[in-house]
Amino acid sequence: MHLGPDGWLDDGPGILRRPSPNHDTRPDAEAPSLLVIHNISLPPGVFQGDAIIDFFQNRLDIAADPWFENIRDLKVSAHFLIRRDGTIVQFVPTTLRAWHAGVSSFQGRERCNDFSIGIELEGTDTTPYTDAQYARLNALAAAIRARHPIRWVRGHEHIAPGRKTDPGKSFEWGRLDGGLA
Repeated sequence: MHLGPDGWLDDGPGILRRPSPNHDTRPDAEAPSLLVIHNISLPPGVFQGDAIIDFFQNRLDIAADPWFENIRDLKVSAHFLIRRDGTIVQFVPTTLRAWHAGVSSFQGRERCNDFSIGIELEGTDTTPYTDAQYARLNALAAAIRARHPIRWVRGHEHIAPGRKTDPGKSFEWGRLDGGLA
């Protein structure tokens, strides 16, 4: 797996590119130094279909599920999604700012989107993640570290405590390679 100079993963097996309009430039072209791990399932607890992709591309059919009314007006994205089977979907090049962290702070610095890369795992706070997801997360993190000066990995829960709980108690931090803490 290789992340090119443009911030896109090279095409390969199990890698999909689905560009999202929900991004902008990083202030002062700052290189990302933080990986933020999230989880998402749409509707919550459902691990099938393309609702997550449609949501990040502003194409979600709100009428498809009553729960979708809760996110009707949101414009969000992440750089990557890792599906339950290990498929990686990239929405935003890592050289740009994806809209994944919201109101957040890390080491006294606000607006974590400015200096982070967001990776969504298809899941919930309480459902164990799959072996395929951990394997692909580690391969993806290695590719990102080879391209960007990543110094830290944190969960959304760590940079937005009290507001966010993901990736949750089901995420096994010890399964991350590289010892980034």
